[in-house]
Amino acid sequence: MHLKVLPGDFVVEERARLALQDRGPWAVYRVRKVNLTTLEVQTRLARALGLPRKQVILPALKDKEAITYQFACLPADQPAKIEEERLSAQRLGFRATPLGVADLLGNRFTLIIRDLSPAEAERLAEGLVMCAQRGLPNYFAEQRFGSLVPGGEYPGRAILRRDAEAALRAHFTQPFAGDPPGVRAFKRRAAALWPDWRALMDAAPKPSNFRSVLTYLIDHPQGYRHALNLIPQRLLSLYLAAYQSALWNRIAAAYVQEFCTAQSIPWRPLVIAEQTLPIPYGLTEDQVAQLRAQRLALPSHQARFPSPLEPLVRRVLAEEGLALPDLKARILAKAYLPKGERALWLLPEEMTVAEPCPDVRFPGRHALRVSFALARGSYATLVVQAAAALL
Repeated sequence: MHLKVLPGDFVVEERARLALQDRGPWAVYRVRKVNLTTLEVQTRLARALGLPRKQVILPALKDKEAITYQFACLPADQPAKIEEERLSAQRLGFRATPLGVADLLGNRFTLIIRDLSPAEAERLAEGLVMCAQRGLPNYFAEQRFGSLVPGGEYPGRAILRRDAEAALRAHFTQPFAGDPPGVRAFKRRAAALWPDWRALMDAAPKPSNFRSVLTYLIDHPQGYRHALNLIPQRLLSLYLAAYQSALWNRIAAAYVQEFCTAQSIPWRPLVIAEQTLPIPYGLTEDQVAQLRAQRLALPSHQARFPSPLEPLVRRVLAEEGLALPDLKARILAKAYLPKGERALWLLPEEMTVAEPCPDVRFPGRHALRVSFALARGSYATLVVQAAAALL
């Protein structure tokens, strides 16, 4: 089974409450991007229009390897249509304020899943229909964990353990998803040279933030905490969010497994970011309703969990050598764990599954076209993986 073989195999259409007006200080655009990150879109639009990046507002990060339609807000005096390579934007109307995360409703996904035998395509279609009928745990999917390599360290975990050196080492030596080839080559050398700061400086790509951090470390060889805070806030926030998401997955998985055990519900394993997570099946409508009623806080030092959940949360954190008061990035000056909560259960909507057809990319194999809508913050790849795990 393969996803995202060709650009058109993964199409994302963002949905939002636009509340458009005939005029206003902010213009709302529908942006189409192909194989670009949202941050690349922000940078390219800012450069093309001569705007500061902070005046190019895209409320949500989207997949890079996809054709994506999402909304952006720009100052009202910008052109009605913008064309760049692999990027276009069409003005829809105006607003008094920019769009924010709270205005987003979710996404519709259209996927082509490739390299399937006829039997695999049939079973996967059945699994997708099962997911639409009964749902699945709302785990964070693999793309949330780009800062983890097999057997590696979460930089966010090292930060919460107040181990600034371990966090720096992970930042400098672990290849992350999306790293360009030059950065990957540098990280391989950094793993062998650590902590020879001058040798690392000689190897560091130009220009890069690595060099800013190393400049400080050359003069302050043990100044790990200050050096850590020289990493861009955006990256530090992503490191924290990735580890927080891994903790949330473990807490959710423990809750679901206890629920299944108590009610004799069968489940299948799904591995995400080196964690084995349960995918229940054969649920009754009443059991689905019970699971859909649950929302779990994102773990942080201020998070509150109801009494039935608290021992479970403490156990998961203890296995990580942490407790709830530790879930604050005390060694960072400007990056924080996100606050909020997340629905435990995910129910895909508007599911359509086409008949399998011959796969033009993999001769002799079949492809399956599927479309569905998900709430904000949920992952289409998770639905496909869960459907495959069920059968």
